[in-house]
Amino acid sequence: MIETQASTSQETLRQIAALMMNAARTAPKARGMDNLEIATLTGDDILRLADKLDKMSTAPGRAFFARDAANLRQSGAVVLIGSRYSPLGLNCGWCGFPTCAAKTEQAPEAPCAFNTHDLGIAVGSAVSIAADHRADCRVLYSAGVGALALNLLPGCKAVLAIPLSSTGKSPFFDRKPL
Repeated sequence: MIETQASTSQETLRQIAALMMNAARTAPKARGMDNLEIATLTGDDILRLADKLDKMSTAPGRAFFARDAANLRQSGAVVLIGSRYSPLGLNCGWCGFPTCAAKTEQAPEAPCAFNTHDLGIAVGSAVSIAADHRADCRVLYSAGVGALALNLLPGCKAVLAIPLSSTGKSPFFDRKPL
């Protein structure tokens, strides 16, 4: 039997996505508290997210969502990493409130600074796995907004998306700024 790269590409990207999800899960987190949700989209679920971005691209300042929707359609898998917002009880003041209790009382929907830090560290760990396996990827805020709108990671308040590709030329590199 002869297998070509093209015939194994989809399964390879699914395996890399699984490793990326594991890397995100095991990434360091403040106080060891895990507020992350992590999932991989393939097939029709990628198209559903891309369609949502296309619809959202008509809002002011969001024309680039259509460009990013096209990138999603060129992807074999999309890893979603999201964070719930939960104060960690450190009373650091980085959120703009003197204590976690004050933040919770006055702005319950505002993120704890450590929630977003943990999200960033997890995304960094995930994309390092993609790089180690030579899969092309890009972190997309826009697709994270679309994932939130579709409630793909229930309970999360912030989501970032990482589309993956294994073609001869990265679809995520030569993008026109909008």
